[in-house]
Amino acid sequence: MKPSLNHLFLVLDILIGLSLLILLFNADLGLSRLVVEAGNQWPGRLHEPWKLLYHMAPVPGFILAACALAALFGSLFYKNWKRFRRQAIFVLLLLALGPGLVVNVILKDHLGRPRPQELTEFGGQHDFVQFWQPGTDMKNSSFPSGHAAIGFFTMAPWFIYRRKKPGLARIFLAGGLFFGTLIGTARILQGAHFISDILWAGGLVYLIGELLARSLRPDHL
Repeated sequence: MKPSLNHLFLVLDILIGLSLLILLFNADLGLSRLVVEAGNQWPGRLHEPWKLLYHMAPVPGFILAACALAALFGSLFYKNWKRFRRQAIFVLLLLALGPGLVVNVILKDHLGRPRPQELTEFGGQHDFVQFWQPGTDMKNSSFPSGHAAIGFFTMAPWFIYRRKKPGLARIFLAGGLFFGTLIGTARILQGAHFISDILWAGGLVYLIGELLARSLRPDHL
């Protein structure tokens, strides 16, 4: 399976289309209003499995990155491991650039979007802003979701196997999308994120993975 530029633009079109639907139906605030309970209590902060998902969200991604790091380190000593070097570098770069640099450093630390629980409507001190609008000057802001991004990062093997093992690749893609969405659901129920924060966390990780895959060719096993 050889991806084309049409594939890249299709993913971007889907992200923009879903964002327009969120804007049209005011889904960010609407969903938050739907899940918050009396007294501005957020069910995800009180009940399982949402609390556990919050704490366990980074674990699968870090395990995947640890395996990649071990493969990269092993390739320095074992000749047969050198064929995995490109794939290991891809996984580590995707983690560093996706959930790391773009999501948590560039966007979350500079856009300043208040979280649902920080809005005046839900007992906080800030006004609602759309995800593309600058918010108040705060670090670790709502857009995009860092926890969801590390969840979506587990789709990384999709980019590695989609050319020679498409069936296995689709399992990783579906699994990564499911896990990221599950983590995102927990964060919405905890009043920590809007649905657009989750959508773009997954979209950014995928787009960065696609661009990296075009440069490193990790699917050439």
